[in-house]
Amino acid sequence: MNKFQEFLKRKNIVFSGKRYGIDALGAMAQGLFCSLLIGTIIRTLGSQLKIPFLVDIGTYAMAVSGPAMAVAIGYALQAPPMVLFSLAAVGWASNAEGGAGGPLAVLIIAIIAAEFGKAVSKETKIDLLVTPAVTIIVGVALAKLIAPPIGKAASAFGIVIDNATRLQPFWMGIAVSVLVGVALTLPISSAAICSVLQLTGLAGGAAVAGCCAQMVGFAVMSFRENRWGGLVSQGLGTSMLQMPNIIRNPRIWIPPIVASAITGPLATCLFRLEMNGAPINSGMGTCGLCGQIGIWTGWVEPSAEAAAKGAVAITPSGFDWLGLVLICFVLPAVLCPLLNAVCRKLGWVKDGDLKLS
Repeated sequence: MNKFQEFLKRKNIVFSGKRYGIDALGAMAQGLFCSLLIGTIIRTLGSQLKIPFLVDIGTYAMAVSGPAMAVAIGYALQAPPMVLFSLAAVGWASNAEGGAGGPLAVLIIAIIAAEFGKAVSKETKIDLLVTPAVTIIVGVALAKLIAPPIGKAASAFGIVIDNATRLQPFWMGIAVSVLVGVALTLPISSAAICSVLQLTGLAGGAAVAGCCAQMVGFAVMSFRENRWGGLVSQGLGTSMLQMPNIIRNPRIWIPPIVASAITGPLATCLFRLEMNGAPINSGMGTCGLCGQIGIWTGWVEPSAEAAAKGAVAITPSGFDWLGLVLICFVLPAVLCPLLNAVCRKLGWVKDGDLKLS
């Protein structure tokens, strides 16, 4: 056992929730962002502006989402170069075989293939052949074997959430908004979770509402401590910056969570706000305005995942735009400072608790 542990340590193979559930998952979201998400935005712009060149660029970027995710995961796992480059083929196969649940298949299979590749890396005199061969064979074999059922399971679970939100928009609006919003602020990837679950439609709209409540809420209610730099870094970057403060005083998290519990059902029940762009947008909030761009692209050109659930292109009304602005910006900016003032009056939050280090 000691020899095996020494081998794992030498190979930098660490079986931990942090490495797989935080590092790898977060990296996968970045890979997805740099391929599928940005590609979707560019293609939609090209389609709306009648610029075929942009449509082509976006289409090519979207096509390599599988390899991009797998390579990003390998990078997070600190895979050596030969393993890292070989993961491109693994990502392509896993994403293709996984279908609608491709991102989840890529996450699981790329992790396994990367660790096998790391285990054999530089162990033989023909490393140039052995390392890529083992990585690709293990990864592609698993893609053929387990990616389809993984994809079906993820897709089915996403459909359950979507249907449940349609049947119970109030309660599911609260649940999805709060849970995805909390995931966005935690050191895990809400974007990757939404992508894995293929979260679109009303459920996607609730997810966007929850993420915006966290990002805009923290940005505005901490303005006194963090000024304009904090407003931009949290409002357009990530509310995850507040995690050290949340650990020190968890009560500062109450206003954004309560705000998300309010804006979520408003999004699903009143404004019927649907996010039918790429599912990853559902977990982005106001980060680079990707959540709002996702809602817009879903209006004019629903993603394949949303179209599979019956989404069609629409011409947004003034009420649709009003809902987007209120849910994503105005309500979080108003509710969170008010709720934070109540927390301050109760003595739960004091000056400096929201200060970014």
